Amino acid sequence: MTATGRTKAKVGRVVPADPPPPPSPDATDWPAANQRYLRAALDLVTAGLAAPAEAGDREHGLARARHALDLAAQALPAPAALDTLCSSFGLSPFERNLLLLCAGPELDGTFAALLAAAQGDPARSYPTFSLALAALPEAHWSALAPESALRRWRLIEVGAGPALVASPLRIDERVLHYLAGVGYLDDRLRGLIERVRQDAPLAQSHAALAERIVGLWSGQAPGAVLPVVQLCGAESADLRGIAAAACRRLDCDLLAANAQSLPTDPRELEALVRLWEREAILGRAVLLIETDALDAADTAHTQAALRLVDGLGSPALLAGQERHRLRERTLVTLEVARPAAQEQRTLWRQALGGAADDLHAQVETLAGQFSLSAAAIRAAAGALAGYADDAPATIGERLWEACRVQSRARLDAFAQRIESHADWDDLVLPPAQRRVLRELTGQVRQRTRVYESWGFAAKGARGLGISALFAGASGTGKTLAAEVLANALRLDLYRIDLSQVVSKYIGETEKNLRRVFDAADDGGAVLLFDEADALFGKRSEIKDSHDRYANIEVSYLLQRMESYRGLAILTTNLKDSLDTAFLRRIRFIVNFPFPDAPERAGIWPRMFPAATPLEGVDMARLARLNVAGGAIRNIALNAAFLAADAEEPVRMTHLLRAAQIEYAKLERPLTAGEIGDWV
Repeated sequence: MTATGRTKAKVGRVVPADPPPPPSPDATDWPAANQRYLRAALDLVTAGLAAPAEAGDREHGLARARHALDLAAQALPAPAALDTLCSSFGLSPFERNLLLLCAGPELDGTFAALLAAAQGDPARSYPTFSLALAALPEAHWSALAPESALRRWRLIEVGAGPALVASPLRIDERVLHYLAGVGYLDDRLRGLIERVRQDAPLAQSHAALAERIVGLWSGQAPGAVLPVVQLCGAESADLRGIAAAACRRLDCDLLAANAQSLPTDPRELEALVRLWEREAILGRAVLLIETDALDAADTAHTQAALRLVDGLGSPALLAGQERHRLRERTLVTLEVARPAAQEQRTLWRQALGGAADDLHAQVETLAGQFSLSAAAIRAAAGALAGYADDAPATIGERLWEACRVQSRARLDAFAQRIESHADWDDLVLPPAQRRVLRELTGQVRQRTRVYESWGFAAKGARGLGISALFAGASGTGKTLAAEVLANALRLDLYRIDLSQVVSKYIGETEKNLRRVFDAADDGGAVLLFDEADALFGKRSEIKDSHDRYANIEVSYLLQRMESYRGLAILTTNLKDSLDTAFLRRIRFIVNFPFPDAPERAGIWPRMFPAATPLEGVDMARLARLNVAGGAIRNIALNAAFLAADAEEPVRMTHLLRAAQIEYAKLERPLTAGEIGDWV
């Protein structure tokens, strides 16, 4: 990978270029050889500290130490950690020896006594800069400057002392372990940054994006600043997978940080920048900042994430749905689309392995209904563990349910899932309305064949979304019909909570709607917008900026409904309040009439489960109550509670009292014509 070196004049940062590659993992004898080399390098420093009576003895000791170091270097199967570190951070020979001087007390138990003897003070058994200036060759004062490589990268730490040159010097623990050949993530980064380990197959389009990142970074001139790559997409697992694949090709580690966990204090952020850049060089690592957890009001963490990336000289990526801008570094944005249906079929075959041939029909159905990430497909396929010997049809049902579970994770955060157990027998509607609902169900089932196999999608994506408007008075069965459809299609039904969608912040409502539809696209869930007129009423005449943005929200909703791959159902009690432009884009409009007496006679028996004890209940008389299905359910339920509390079966007297309660709630009189001969 091309270097990331650069200089920032305003802060004096210099990021070294072209760090040597780390030792090959195949060099199994490298750790021992590295230890011998480090020991020999330390012995050379030790020989320089000795104070023999004869200068010749000193030179002889240095020559012998140099020879041992040469032999140790020849035995190395790959560059030593010490040489790699010195080259990566651009250390001078004096700085290299000063670093070894600081490592001596940690690596050699006799080194402290040698330091005390060299400084002529038993209490000074620690390295100091004054000793280094006196004993090490090619000494220069700038080695201890705050912006020197040793202190800029926190390779050494300066303790408290009477003077700077007399203060104790100590090697940083992370650097010490690196010299010894032990790699790990700096403890100060734990909790903020995690290692990403993903090596699963990618969709072909995503693999191409990973190669695009490789090309962007490997094609730069030596010493050039690498551009930051921004991956924009709805599925965080896909974004991670692309970044991880690119880093594997570049022989780098990928580490990720959640933007929400970053410090917002400028000083803490600056410390994190320096600490990470050192870690990026020591561990040959790339940083991925994930921004999806941020909301519109959290500007502090958003700015912290952008300042962090802008301040880095090492390779970095941003990942999330929102686009961002940087002030200084070049930013390249790559749009990450969902895997196409054919790519998902390939991912399914890879995940199912040898069982894929027997499950061809099931794979076709799953790829047509669900739009899952590669990670979600692998997780769904993993649900087959222990069921490999089942019949293909049974396995297909298990896979379908596993896909429903995988697609719920994101949508559960934005909407309320409704467990549906209702079927067609529970729905009492005129034949015309039932026929429309059946046709609606058929379109959802066959959309893959019509859109893809028959080529309608190639004509354009506009208008391919299947949407329906259920209009009618409260309690006429609109929500029940949505439950019946979801159950018939074996899909999840989600009621959209408008309080979580509508935001007072300009533009945030559209973002929330986008999150809802993007999350729902995973499984083509049935979306239920209850009382849609509250959000999607007639677009107002523009009088101020608030009207303008309200109209933008409605227009955005219309656009998303037309492209949504699932079924969107809107219910309203006031059909006339909806915008006519909105109604034109609805594929199905179903009017739910107020039930007449024969229909109410069909509804009442459905309200009592088979286990409910009934005595003398006359369904024909109950049908006289001029109420809709929702009120009928309330009356039946309240009557059941009254009977249970009296330890009696449900009788007409209980139903009369329950009817009185419901009518009082509705602020309607209970007429004699409805209950004249009940009791």
